[in-house]
Amino acid sequence: MASTDKPADPEYKSSSTPAPAGVDYFHFDVILRFLLFAASLVAVVVMVTGNQTEGFRPAKFRYSPAFVYFVAAFSVSGLYSIITILASLFVIKNPGLKTKYLLHFVLLDALILGIIASATGTAGGVAYVGLKGNNHVAWHKICNVYDKFCRHIGGSVAVALFGSIVTVLLIWLSAYSIHSRVPK
Repeated sequence: MASTDKPADPEYKSSSTPAPAGVDYFHFDVILRFLLFAASLVAVVVMVTGNQTEGFRPAKFRYSPAFVYFVAAFSVSGLYSIITILASLFVIKNPGLKTKYLLHFVLLDALILGIIASATGTAGGVAYVGLKGNNHVAWHKICNVYDKFCRHIGGSVAVALFGSIVTVLLIWLSAYSIHSRVPK
């Protein structure tokens, strides 16, 4: 006599194994946070050391509020990256805290991204006016006179753009890590 029992469908089969905890990306997180620290440090140092005097007129970063904001924002970013590097290393040693820290990292990284992206855009806008000038409002270009200063500003803004990209990668990494921990 044939059995009326249907074979168990593997799709609906209950499993006693728990859902995977997700892949651990905290080592990559530490590397990216170190890159953010390096980018912040280099951007600040290059901006601050970009002094040049032509005749009796000096060009210094502190003469422009945009450049002062840039230095302040990337100083905060550098300090933040040191703190989060230490936090990431702490989480590697204490794996039970990963999900909690990931959520905090996403939120704080987004805040830092907003700060450094606005500072980069502000400094880049002022640097562009220094490079090209603006005839409509009678702002003359200065990079033909203060070439060393402008090279420092341009280099600093380029490194800052790299730091912004690294911060976007940190946000994506944390969001993906949280997503991979959610049971499906």
